[in-house]
Amino acid sequence: MLRDALNDLITWKNKTNRKPLIIRGARQVGKTWLMKNFGKNHYAKCAYVNFDNNRRMMELFTADMAIPKIIQALEIETGIKITPKETLIIFDEVQEIPAALTSLKYFCENAPEFHIVAAGSLLGVALHPGTSFPVGKVEFLDLYPLSFREFLQATNNHSLIDLLEKKEFDLISTFKNEYTNLLKNYYYIGGMPEVVNNFVINNDFGQVREIQKTLLQAYEQDFSKHAPVEIVPRIRMIWNSIPAQLAKENKKFTYGTIKHGARAKDFELAIQWLIDCGLIYKVSRISKPNIPLNSYQDYSCFKIYVVDVGLLSALGNIDIKILLERNAIFEEFKGSLSEQYVLQQLVSHKINPFYWSADKAESEVDFVFQYQDKVFPIEVKASENLQSKSLKVYHAKYNPFIALRTSMSNYRRENWLLNIPLYCMSTIVFDDI
Repeated sequence: MLRDALNDLITWKNKTNRKPLIIRGARQVGKTWLMKNFGKNHYAKCAYVNFDNNRRMMELFTADMAIPKIIQALEIETGIKITPKETLIIFDEVQEIPAALTSLKYFCENAPEFHIVAAGSLLGVALHPGTSFPVGKVEFLDLYPLSFREFLQATNNHSLIDLLEKKEFDLISTFKNEYTNLLKNYYYIGGMPEVVNNFVINNDFGQVREIQKTLLQAYEQDFSKHAPVEIVPRIRMIWNSIPAQLAKENKKFTYGTIKHGARAKDFELAIQWLIDCGLIYKVSRISKPNIPLNSYQDYSCFKIYVVDVGLLSALGNIDIKILLERNAIFEEFKGSLSEQYVLQQLVSHKINPFYWSADKAESEVDFVFQYQDKVFPIEVKASENLQSKSLKVYHAKYNPFIALRTSMSNYRRENWLLNIPLYCMSTIVFDDI
């Protein structure tokens, strides 16, 4: 299973001013596989250390930060002779030993010749008490579930990817049914690597849902294991309310949906904890689409999505039979699965989206994002009903460079509007718009 992030790792390896790299992401998005695959295919040797329940490493990093001693101990632990530039050193579950995280500072300052990649679920990394984080001494790479493009690659639909990347829109339209069926599968399966890999091998949607449910149970167990005990119940309430939040006509997150009389101040820490863990995306409202967008966000208005469209379908107990009902899955949760999908494709392009609504909430554009020196509005349509009233209001008010709409309709460009098929979103290059 190839991941686009491998290209980012190769770029990191070839840097002259390289720093230790930390790969961030939710549990089970494929961090360990990515690091090991990178080491196997791009280095002569790979020294892998898992810090989870590793008492020897705990004693080592607690006692000393001398690089020669650490290297010697890592060689004993892994049985690998570590050679600068030829060996990839992997620190996995690095959050379990905070001193190992701190040591990356000394590798950066005193031994930059060693290539080190570290990873750990954000459960514990971002909020670990007492950790001296090596600010400015490390680089970061965010890893997400497979994009739709990566899903097509994993399911051996290389010719369909080729058409998308070449933007052969006439031929893409010819194969619309194939793209649509695969996109329906992706909405149900999602992009969690274990789930996708199982589907590729077994082609069994029942097993897909079983694995998804197991992942969701593991996340809930992590709430109790890693979160401050006083906010665990609130984390659960937020997490379990997400399908109901997204099933509303107005998808703005409301605390009353969680519990009657609930207040923002009671849940802010719980929401931030889920964000830091990579389990949810918080998409804030902006009052006006000026650059930089984050200067115009309304902190009191936001929508919450989960890490993966397949996990959202599992959280919402979407029945497998929906895949047989033409394009019904695209409209489920009042189109929220489609919004979740589009959000993930934007994030895979390293884009941080917001949304816009008029002050009186009469009009709303699903996502607004900044790319280089331009701001793009994008409306998500779950069907081929292409009335775009809110987008027209936005266009009349702000006159954007181009307005984007993604739907099940074919690609077409008008004077002010570009319609992008939903199944093309993961391969759109915004420089070309």
